[in-house]
Amino acid sequence: MNSSLILSNILNPPVLFFFVGMLAIFLKSDLEIPQPLPKLFSLYLLLAIGFKGGYELDESGINPQVALTLIAAIIMACAVPIYSFFILKTKLDAYNAGAIAATYGSISAVTFITAQSFLKVLDITSDGYMVAALALMESPAIIVGIVLVRAFGQKKEGGEFSWSEVLREAFLNGSVFLLVASLIVGILTGQKGWEKLQPFTQSIFYGVLAFFLLDMGMVAARRILDIRKTGSFLIIFSVFMPVTNAILGIIIAKLIGIPQGNALLFAVLCASASYIAVPAAMRMTVPEANPSLYISMALALTFPFNIIVGIPLYMNIIKAIGI
Repeated sequence: MNSSLILSNILNPPVLFFFVGMLAIFLKSDLEIPQPLPKLFSLYLLLAIGFKGGYELDESGINPQVALTLIAAIIMACAVPIYSFFILKTKLDAYNAGAIAATYGSISAVTFITAQSFLKVLDITSDGYMVAALALMESPAIIVGIVLVRAFGQKKEGGEFSWSEVLREAFLNGSVFLLVASLIVGILTGQKGWEKLQPFTQSIFYGVLAFFLLDMGMVAARRILDIRKTGSFLIIFSVFMPVTNAILGIIIAKLIGIPQGNALLFAVLCASASYIAVPAAMRMTVPEANPSLYISMALALTFPFNIIVGIPLYMNIIKAIGI
């Protein structure tokens, strides 16, 4: 792997602040981000990337390339939890296998944003419609994961199960709703809306991202202790499944002619794991699954792996196959 790509990624200020957060926990510093702020940072990032994506989608319009990419995104969001489930089912019960599979079939918006930042450092362009792919990939994995649990889990006598609640949680949970709504606002307001909100959605964007990743570093460092209880199988899965999914995403990108910057973002979407939307849905719909497994795997292993090693690795693969 090209070491200069890894270095350029690690020396990106938001990524360095992720390490600062981890270091604060490992060194037992009393550094702390007041609890309402991380939630606000998360909402801001979703609003900003959604709004910018909507504006750029309005500028570019829907063409065959955009449509192909969005279809591929939905297919991967449905396929990843299916094959992940059957791999996990060799070692776990259906409840935990389904919850983890849904986690890895969905996406991490912050990993996506970090990849956008990485592309900016390399001066490689990407298109705003990739945010639409991000929005479309969040929910299908939740539905597929729950279907797999219902199909392979033990049937509970007299158990009530509401598909309306599942669909509500999948499509109307806060992060999905804000991202899609911001995307639509960006499309509807176009250039005029962009000019009005640009100082807010762009000028302070990387400062907020740095603060958010500082907090994420602290959370991930705390979660690393939980990872030791998961066993080697899940630790290996947390690293190798993202790489496998990314490679599949890159092959698809090559086949349908996605340009280099978009190909990296698509690979990152395929490789990332949700630690916000899916855990919220799984806690409600699959209470039999152990949250310390799927949250710790996504947050303490897959997320750091992707933002430190994965993003440069995927770019090297993209370059190697000639995208």
